[in-house]
Amino acid sequence: MSITTLSPAQRVAADGLLSGIAAGDVVVLRGDAGSGRTTVLQTIHAQAGGVLIGMRQFMKALGRQPVAIEEAFLEFVMEALSGHDVVIVDDLNLVMESVGGCNYPWENLLDAALTSLLAESRSKGKKLLFAVGGHAPVPVHRRAYSWEIGSFGATDYESICRAYLRADAADCLDFVQIHRFAPVLNAHQLTNASVWLRREHGVNTERFVEYLRSQDLTSNVEIEQVAKVDWNDLKGVDEVIRALEAKIALPFENDALATELSLKPKRGVLLAGPPGTGKTTIGRALAHRLKSKFFLIDGTMIAGSRDFYGKIHDVFQGAQRNAPSIIFIDDADVIFDGEEERGLCRYLLTMMDGLESASAERVCVIMTAMEPSNLPAAVLRSGRVELWLEMRLPDEEAREVILRGRLSSLPAPLGTTDVAAIASASRGLTGADLKAVVEDGKLLFAYDKAHRRDFRPMEDYFLEAIATVRNNRQRYARRKSPQAMEAVKVGFMMS
Repeated sequence: MSITTLSPAQRVAADGLLSGIAAGDVVVLRGDAGSGRTTVLQTIHAQAGGVLIGMRQFMKALGRQPVAIEEAFLEFVMEALSGHDVVIVDDLNLVMESVGGCNYPWENLLDAALTSLLAESRSKGKKLLFAVGGHAPVPVHRRAYSWEIGSFGATDYESICRAYLRADAADCLDFVQIHRFAPVLNAHQLTNASVWLRREHGVNTERFVEYLRSQDLTSNVEIEQVAKVDWNDLKGVDEVIRALEAKIALPFENDALATELSLKPKRGVLLAGPPGTGKTTIGRALAHRLKSKFFLIDGTMIAGSRDFYGKIHDVFQGAQRNAPSIIFIDDADVIFDGEEERGLCRYLLTMMDGLESASAERVCVIMTAMEPSNLPAAVLRSGRVELWLEMRLPDEEAREVILRGRLSSLPAPLGTTDVAAIASASRGLTGADLKAVVEDGKLLFAYDKAHRRDFRPMEDYFLEAIATVRNNRQRYARRKSPQAMEAVKVGFMMS
């Protein structure tokens, strides 16, 4: 294998390792799983000679009933050193994890074995190269020259994919766009995508991204369970929609402009407004629009769960892996309501502050709140919330548009209702209220029809429904209590 087959990030590491082998006697290669450590080692082996050994050979030497892993590992590498001037050991981290496991009785003996191994290698003028997934063991770290396989860029994506895709397909792909869409893919994921798509004709960037979305990018939301909506269906909040399009959607979706102008979405957004004004609808629309780029934190994750800290941690980690992405915290004021949630608030703020690093700067956190004053002051400080959007009640014109959209498809005589009159009478109602008004009005009409009663003027059915909504609201206001608020802690996914 030639060193020219490596991606640029892998080639930099390989060049460093070859220099290290020439200069010293112990060299370490660090790299995350899937970064191509073994590929780099194979290249070093082809260039420097010696022997390349891995865990398959070690497990064979270990036998079926290992008693002392350290002793077996020491003998295994010593035997390789006896016949070769250069010994390359892959996946040393797996040995480290085995001896560092729970209840392992001799967890510190690996350092002793490695110290002995390094001394023996140096005395005989031999070279050792170890590959690890994280940090090297202390005895190795202290003595070794070390190189790491860096993060993959667009050129690494292209290099890896071209090795497996047909040339005509690779020529059609925009690897800069692919890297922007999914910037933390590893070599295994890119290889799998290329091998799979090699079978297809007419592969383009959109198809490549579609494959990545289905196989390698995972949200914590089941899209099929989310009501399909579009935030443009919301009426009377045009300024909010424009701000979301310009400051969130555009940097996510328009790669050309985002690259040209270095556009980044707002890192923190607060959607504030009364219940029923469309805050959660925006979340549903984003879930469908972004799919694997959308992550939800809501009351269903917090209530009744002892592991919510772990769940929140997983959400933030997943969002960073899938960046650019959105973390949507629904009903944040309800989640933080009460003294018992102070620990949760501190933890969530710590996670949000972790998004300030350059590697996570394309993660946007959107929070909804009915009462922003109930949010902890630290949540709203400058830097955490960069964009505050007010979701207002629809005015009469917006109410008429909403009602007309819901009534226009109804059969006669309901479809002939005086929409303007209902819109005028429904002042103060939210979009969710208007939906309930239409549904209740239809039920009242259906009752009269089922019982063969004379029909009232169509507007009367909906005016009665409006009165019911207002009465229910008044009853709720009178009986509202902290206990009642617990019922609000539900997620939008179940609607």
